[in-house]
Amino acid sequence: MFEFELQKINAAELMRRADQRRLVREIRTARRQARRAAKEAREGRVNTPHHRFARAA
Repeated sequence: MFEFELQKINAAELMRRADQRRLVREIRTARRQARRAAKEAREGRVNTPHHRFARAA
């Protein structure tokens, strides 16, 4: 029974770490999007031809 309890504690810790990393990633993404939106609002949208061409292999 002791090993089962350790496994449950370990699994809970891994889930907590995964949730924390997911939250950090979401915060970073939101900050990045906010910075880009603010930059576009200041400078106006720059039309680039990047979306017109496929990437080279």
